[in-house]
Amino acid sequence: MRPVAIPIREPEPPPRVARRVPVPVADPINVVIGFVRSACGWVFGAGTLWLALAVLSAVPLGQFLVLGYLLEACGRVARSGRLRDGFVGVRTAARFGGAAAGCVILWLPLYGLSVMADSARIIDPVGRGTRLWENWLTLLATLYALHVIAALLRGGRLRDFARPLNVFWLGTRCWRGGLLQEARDGVWSAVGTLRLPYYFWLGARGYAGGLLWLLIPLTLLGLGHRVPAVGVLGGFMLGLVVVYLPFLQTRFARDNRFRGFRMLGAVRATYRRAPLAFAVALSFHLMAAMPLYLMKIELIPRDLAFLEGLVFLAFIFPARLLDGWAYARAARRDSPRYWVFRWAGRLAVIPVVVGYVLVVFSSQHLGWSGISSLYEQHAFLLPVPFVSWDWSS
Repeated sequence: MRPVAIPIREPEPPPRVARRVPVPVADPINVVIGFVRSACGWVFGAGTLWLALAVLSAVPLGQFLVLGYLLEACGRVARSGRLRDGFVGVRTAARFGGAAAGCVILWLPLYGLSVMADSARIIDPVGRGTRLWENWLTLLATLYALHVIAALLRGGRLRDFARPLNVFWLGTRCWRGGLLQEARDGVWSAVGTLRLPYYFWLGARGYAGGLLWLLIPLTLLGLGHRVPAVGVLGGFMLGLVVVYLPFLQTRFARDNRFRGFRMLGAVRATYRRAPLAFAVALSFHLMAAMPLYLMKIELIPRDLAFLEGLVFLAFIFPARLLDGWAYARAARRDSPRYWVFRWAGRLAVIPVVVGYVLVVFSSQHLGWSGISSLYEQHAFLLPVPFVSWDWSS
């Protein structure tokens, strides 16, 4: 008999047991602390940004930056549909605001010492005590300048200003060399994050597009006190323009193309897909602009112009966000709404539009700028109604 080959089966390896990797569990206390720190930083950045935009709204060229920022915020909301995307640069503003706050806090002792030195100089101009106060003031001012420079070079955060050995760190860093080049690169990088040329160009084009739509109606409206029929025609044309201009600017800001101001048919088609949202946004935009015309009755001092800018932003910034939200809401739909909603939206905005036209017409008789105030449309253009242009006084 032939031997039968019996296959030898190799023993199977024991099954591998998956090792459990422990997942680190976040400490709830640290999570809460991190959330509170982030929220406080965001609120501080929003306040700093609000104040900075208010100051820029009182500067002729800075007003284009303000308009560009408002259009950028509106455009981002129109692209995403989220209102939180309209708060552009809040974290960056918090960084700059922290540096400014650190400089101001450390400047307070220096200011107090300067007051004492001035008092001593009045009492005894050449006395020993006056020289002592002046010497201490010079020493403290020098230390303050070196400390602030070092804090800014180390990041410009509030904790960097609280470091007690900044002056020694600055001396060591100067000894190693390359400090000027590093400071130059840091300044250019910080300024580049602000995107000032982009906002200025966006604001300049947004202003030009809005002025092209408003120029003829406002000119005819200004002639109404001479020829009433022409004024009525201008008011009617202005009413038609303000219905579409906020969303034409939104279209321009969303696509960043100047030809967006010519897409009236596209805006009308977009309105049909969200008529009630458009009506709410337009009504809020126009009503937010009406109370600000009261500030044109008296000439505002140059030193207080930024306070009016705070009020301007408090009204117009939410209006711009609502414009972007309405446009994004319509972009998410493919078919128009029922004709009942479309006509309800049109009829709802008629009283608001008529009221806005009447307020604009009355502003030329109540404002300190006269007829030229008609072209100061802060609802669509620059916040110039709140600025005294007599800079020589």
